[in-house]
Amino acid sequence: MPWWMVVLLTVLAIGLVTLAWIVAYFRPEIRACFERDPAARNLVEVLLTYAGLHAVIDHRIAHTLHRLGVPVLPRLLMHLSRWATGIEIHPAATIGRGLFIDHGMGVVIGETAVLGDNVTLFQGVTLGGTGKERGKRHPTVGRNVVIGAGAKVLGNITIGDNAVIGANAVVIRDVPPHSTVVGVPGRIAKTKDRHFPGINLDHTHLPDPLTERLEALQHEIDQIEHHLKEHRKSQTNP
Repeated sequence: MPWWMVVLLTVLAIGLVTLAWIVAYFRPEIRACFERDPAARNLVEVLLTYAGLHAVIDHRIAHTLHRLGVPVLPRLLMHLSRWATGIEIHPAATIGRGLFIDHGMGVVIGETAVLGDNVTLFQGVTLGGTGKERGKRHPTVGRNVVIGAGAKVLGNITIGDNAVIGANAVVIRDVPPHSTVVGVPGRIAKTKDRHFPGINLDHTHLPDPLTERLEALQHEIDQIEHHLKEHRKSQTNP
């Protein structure tokens, strides 16, 4: 057998073993792609083209190296990953299983961020700090949390389980479980008193408590004006 064929078969064997390992070890992340993205059609497409999945795989390797105390290499690996995927994740960040990053361009996850299982992040999300202080300075995100496109979650705050952060919201305070947050700065629009199965990926059609209050106030003003007009009519026409 020619030497080049031996090399080719060796490379193919290593590739198949690596692919089998990725499919087995990252099964929750791959399943999340199919469950939360209607555009996901087949396994090959997801493995080859989903930047969010690539970033999660790169981070898992870099995080392991970081925990082993390997210098420089974890940061270098995630630097190359950012160049390839547009997603920046610090190798020290703690990420649970089933993370799904949709599109992903511009997503930033800071050094001391902690993400629970089954978190969904859309493009442009920042899980960042608010200053130069050391120690825990990035958010802790619970399980089954959805953070909409362009949202900024800043500081050492906690986002409760099953919370939904609306698109472009800026969150700087703790969010209770089962809550929906919208606006700048983020305001709690509603809180569920019980868990509903499944993950709600709608991060755009969310209530705005400020608008609702303004509309209610305008309705009261309209009613007062109507009563005043009726009163004036009764005074002028006894």
